[in-house]
Amino acid sequence: MSDSRIRNIVIVGGGTAGWMAAAAFAKVLGADYAIRLVESEQIGTVGVGEATVPHLKLFNNLLGIDEIEFVRRVQGTFKLGIQFNDWGQPGDSYIHGFGELGRMLGLLPFHQYWIRAAQLGLAADLGEYSLNTLAAPRGKFMASASDVPASSPLANIAYAYHFDSGLYAKLLREYAEARGVRRTEGRIAQVRQRAGDGFVQAVVLESGEAIEGELFIDCSGFRGLLIEQTLHAGYDDWTHWLPCDRALAVACEKVGPPTSYTRSTARAAGWQWRIPLQHRTGNGHVYSSAHLSDDEAAATLLAHLDGKALGEPRPLRFTTGLRRKTWDRNVVALGLASGFMEPLESTSIYLIQSGISRLLNLFPRQGFSPVLIERYNAQTRFECERIRDFLILHYHATQRRDTPFWNQCRTMDIPASLKDNIALFRDSGRFFREGEEMFAQVSWVQVMIGQGIVPTGYHPLVDQLPPKELEAFMQHVQRVIADCVEAMPAHEAFIARCCQAAPAGAPMAA
Repeated sequence: MSDSRIRNIVIVGGGTAGWMAAAAFAKVLGADYAIRLVESEQIGTVGVGEATVPHLKLFNNLLGIDEIEFVRRVQGTFKLGIQFNDWGQPGDSYIHGFGELGRMLGLLPFHQYWIRAAQLGLAADLGEYSLNTLAAPRGKFMASASDVPASSPLANIAYAYHFDSGLYAKLLREYAEARGVRRTEGRIAQVRQRAGDGFVQAVVLESGEAIEGELFIDCSGFRGLLIEQTLHAGYDDWTHWLPCDRALAVACEKVGPPTSYTRSTARAAGWQWRIPLQHRTGNGHVYSSAHLSDDEAAATLLAHLDGKALGEPRPLRFTTGLRRKTWDRNVVALGLASGFMEPLESTSIYLIQSGISRLLNLFPRQGFSPVLIERYNAQTRFECERIRDFLILHYHATQRRDTPFWNQCRTMDIPASLKDNIALFRDSGRFFREGEEMFAQVSWVQVMIGQGIVPTGYHPLVDQLPPKELEAFMQHVQRVIADCVEAMPAHEAFIARCCQAAPAGAPMAA
C-alpha cells in the first residue's frame, strides 16, 4: 500500500460529517478518485449541531453552494453571536458576538481604551460597541452592504447560521452523488485489516459485500468503528475540566420571530441551548449526571421551552475529549469519531470542516507518510486543546456559589495554558492569539469581561489619549454602531424577503 497512489476513498458513516467529507472530496479531488460512502438508515445520527460559526460560509463557498439556496433548503436563520445568560452569576447576560469590537486606535485594540474609560466612568457596557452584540437582542439582521463606505460597520458583517443538520446532510448528499460519490446502504459486520501493520483493507457488510479502499474516513460517531474499535487509537478524557457528560435534545414549536442569536442559559448542573430555525426551535440541556438525574434534567428542559415540545427529549451520552490519534495508519476520524466538544460555542461542525481542510492540505501523494500523519495529529491536538480551554473558561470564570456543580467549576484546577491567559488578561487586558487557533482575541475578551474577569490595568499607550478625547472617542464609536443597527431590518423580515424556506421536498437547483 505504501508504494501505491491513493485512488479509493471509503467514508464510513453519513450524517453531517460523512456528507461534508464526501462533498468536499468530490469537489477538490475530482474524478481521479473513487469515493464511496457506506451508511445505514438503521443507525441514526446525533444531529444536535444546528448552530455554526462564520467559517461555514467558506466551506459552502468552496463547494459553490449559493447562500440563499442553502438557507432556504435547510430552514435556516442567521446568527450574529451567542447570548450567555446566568453564567457569571444569576441575572447576568452578555453576548459573544462575531465580528469587530469597536475600532482600533493606533496600534491598540479597542478594548484597551474601553478598560480605561470604564475605570473613569466614561464607558457604556462593552456590548454597546459591537454591531453584532447590539443588533442581536434587538432582532436585527442584514448581510454585508455593498453600497456603504468600506469603513462602515455595515460593510463587513460577520455572521453564521442556525439550520436543520439533517437537511444539510441531505443537501450535501445530493451534491456529492451528482459528482460521482457512490452511496452504499448497509451495516458493517466486520473490518478486515492487513497482516503485519494493521492497515484497514476493507469493511464487510452484513450482506457479505466487502468494500475495499486505500484511505478510510471514520464518520461512525461516538463508537469510532475504525479509529477506536479496530485500531484502538486511544482517547484523552477531559471530563475533569468539562464535567457535563449527558444531553437531552428536543424541538419545540416556533413562537414569535426567530432571534438572530443562539441562546445559552446556565442551569443548576449545566446549561440549556435554544436555536431558532424557520419552522421550529431546537432546544437541549447539557448536564452533569454526577449532579443531576436524567428525570430532573428532562423536567428542567421541558419547563423552559418557548412552545409545545415536538416529541420526547432524545438522550445523548458523551465523554468530552479527543482521540490520541485522529489519523492512525490509513484511517482519519472526523466528527464525533475524532472526539467531542460540547456545543457551547457551536464548534462541532467547524471541527468537521477543519479536519477536512487539514486532510486535503496534507493529502499524501503516495502511500502514507508518517511525517504528514504526525503533522495532522499535532495540528488537530493544538486546535482542540485551545478550543477546550475556551470552553473551560465559561465554566471556571463564574461567581456562582448556588449549586455543587458551579462550586466545583469555580474552584477546579484548570490547564496551565488557560491559567496563564486569565492571569495576563486580568493584569492588563492583554491576550495573544497563538498560531491558527480558532477563537481570536475579540472572542476571549468578550467572554472574560462578560463573566467578570475585569483587568486591573491596561496598555500604557492608552494614557496618551487625554480623558476628554477618550470620552469623545467612546461616544463616537457607540453612536456609529447605534446608527448602523437602527438602519438594519428585522431578522424575520430579511429572511422573508431573501431566503424563505423552500417547500418540503423541493429539488436542489442545478
